[in-house]
Amino acid sequence: MKKLLFLLTLLMLAMVCEPALAQQNKPKDQKEKEKEKGKSVKQLTKSFIDYIGKNNSQTSNLAQKRSSRPATVTRDSISAEDENSFEDEFESFRKRSFREFENFRDEANAEYAKFMEQAWKVFDSSPAKPQPEEKDVPPVEVKDDDQKPANDNSIAVKEMVAPPVPEPQPVPIAPVPAQDSTAQVKTFTCFGTQMGVHFSDDLSFWLPALNEKNVAKVWTTLASKEYNNLIRDCLQLRVDYQLSDWAYLNMLFQMAKACMGDSNEATLLAAFVYCQSGYKMRLAFANNHLRLLYASKHFIYGQSYFYIDNDYYYPFNGGGEEQMQVCEASFPQEKPLSLWITTSQKFAMSPTKELQFQSRRYEDVQAKVSVNKNLIDFYETYPTSSLGENFMTRWSMYANTPLDASLKEQLYPVLREELKGYSELEAVERLLNWVQTGFVYEYDEQVWGHDRAFFAEETLYYPSCDCEDRSILLSRLVRDLLGLKTVLVYYPGHLALAVRFNEDVKGDFLTLNGNRFVVCDPTYINARVGRTMPGLDNSEATVIMLE
Repeated sequence: MKKLLFLLTLLMLAMVCEPALAQQNKPKDQKEKEKEKGKSVKQLTKSFIDYIGKNNSQTSNLAQKRSSRPATVTRDSISAEDENSFEDEFESFRKRSFREFENFRDEANAEYAKFMEQAWKVFDSSPAKPQPEEKDVPPVEVKDDDQKPANDNSIAVKEMVAPPVPEPQPVPIAPVPAQDSTAQVKTFTCFGTQMGVHFSDDLSFWLPALNEKNVAKVWTTLASKEYNNLIRDCLQLRVDYQLSDWAYLNMLFQMAKACMGDSNEATLLAAFVYCQSGYKMRLAFANNHLRLLYASKHFIYGQSYFYIDNDYYYPFNGGGEEQMQVCEASFPQEKPLSLWITTSQKFAMSPTKELQFQSRRYEDVQAKVSVNKNLIDFYETYPTSSLGENFMTRWSMYANTPLDASLKEQLYPVLREELKGYSELEAVERLLNWVQTGFVYEYDEQVWGHDRAFFAEETLYYPSCDCEDRSILLSRLVRDLLGLKTVLVYYPGHLALAVRFNEDVKGDFLTLNGNRFVVCDPTYINARVGRTMPGLDNSEATVIMLE
């Protein structure tokens, strides 16, 4: 019990550690008014920390008192009276703490709504930046009778692109307590998956003329306890379906439309839950339309954006306006959205037509698979992005995304059986040839009109793929099925793969942190391990590190 109390106390301290609303860009007289009225969020935090310390001290004294008694040496010898006393103290402490948390969140929302009445400013959007273009290197095929032994050739490393490190998803600034409610469950569909939240007609609201005061007034309404269950439901859906940040934002808009129709009210409802979930966002309006601008850790290509306080903000619902009135008010501990997908998301299964893929050289290496169309639909919405405008970081985001659980259940047992008994080199040779010869190559420009990287599932769904898609898929298979480390190898206009073997393997290789990675090119059709496709300058290469 004492350990639980200690952990709870640490959690509380971590969650309320010095949050403060942004004070920049406010008129001087507004700042003076805020100083005069009540506690600020910072003052509330300090008071709460003092309160925790006081209660923790009282609890420690109680524990010390109990441990000093001979009768409390073992748990079995604790008297019922003492045990009940401790339990009562803990329950009282828990209730007081949750009340303080609730007050903290109420205060934060009250401050936020007050800022919303004045903290609006006109911003001009920055035009969408197209993703970099480069000329593709055409695939080359080698015939079996032209195979030559691979000779060792060291490739210099021009640059190493480290993979971004995913962080935990944002969380509310304080626990959102459940409320007794008779609210009905409103159902909606998100990427073919039926979901539901508690939302009755009496929770519906109306946003009159679109202006600062009306938005602030409705925000105050949404911050009441009646909407707590809605926030909790949405956060639980994020957990139950293992939704990424991007999927969660999409889900919130589907939820809001089901509750409030396709309207400004729906945008405000989605923005409120998104904010209360811990995400950084700004509200904006133009041409009588309310917009949600979400902050992103990633630079997103092909979409106009607003650069506000050193962050990129992108309009989620519509947008395209060159100028918007933006609310600059910030919320405590808000965090930008991440486009990392760290888990296999649990969308309902909608199987596509089964397709068969077979190696040309190793005919026994073959598999029939059906992909989840709901997941493909989600990937259709996924924006092309990079970290720090380094375009090469995007490939690690695709390659490090786990394969869909339903697809792994179909594909992995089959491939494991077909690779059983082979050495690492022989197993990689078979997977390499399966990807080289079992898939149709086509240029993205001819299919999509622009460069478009695939997640592994997409390569198994669409009728054709290119070098980056093949390398992403092969890297996923080699890591999952054989447990070998891989990196992506970039030459101008071309992407290949390199594998770290535990045995001596000849061929073109790179040395990374003292480890040897041998090139495996899934676009050099029918080529064996260790061969770089002709026409490429392999004197040096850029390496994209993977998990």
